[in-house]
Amino acid sequence: MKHTILFMSCIVLVTAFTTSCDSKKQDNVIVLENYKPIDIALQHKIEELDSIFFTAYNTCDLEQQAALISEDIEFFHDTGGLSTSKTDIIEALKTNICGKVTRKLIKGSIEVYPINNYGVVQMGYHKFYNNQEPDAISNPSKFVTIWKKDNEDWKMTRIISLH
Repeated sequence: MKHTILFMSCIVLVTAFTTSCDSKKQDNVIVLENYKPIDIALQHKIEELDSIFFTAYNTCDLEQQAALISEDIEFFHDTGGLSTSKTDIIEALKTNICGKVTRKLIKGSIEVYPINNYGVVQMGYHKFYNNQEPDAISNPSKFVTIWKKDNEDWKMTRIISLH
C-alpha cells in the first residue's frame, strides 16, 4: 500500500512537472522561474548524488552505479518499459551504454522535493549523446528519480526516463 501511495504521488508530481513547469530554455541551461528549493542542503546533496551517478554512467563505472541503485528498483523507460531487476539494469548499462552513450545534465533544471520519512523526488532535464552518431541532435528529455534515504545511505528506488 505504501508503494502504491508513493507511486501515485510521483505520478501527480510528474504530471505537474511536465504540464506546468515555467522555465526559460537557453543552450543547455534551464532557468526555473517559479522553483525555490525547500531545503538547499538537500538540493545540493541530490545534485551531488546525480553527478556521482552520471559520472559513473559516462565512465562505465558499473560498481559505483550499482552502489546507488536499490535492490527494490523500478525503472520506467518510455520506450523500453519497466525494469525491476537491478542485475538486469546493470547488465543493460554494460551492454548498451558503456562507451556508447553519454549523459549531460541540463544545468539549472533539477528540482528536489522531500518525501517525509522516505527521501526525495528529483526532477530535471538531461540530454543523451550516442557516441556512434556524433552528429546526431540530442533534445532535452525529462527524468524523475525517487531517492530513498536509509540512515545516511541514499539509493535510487524509482526512475522515470522520458525521451
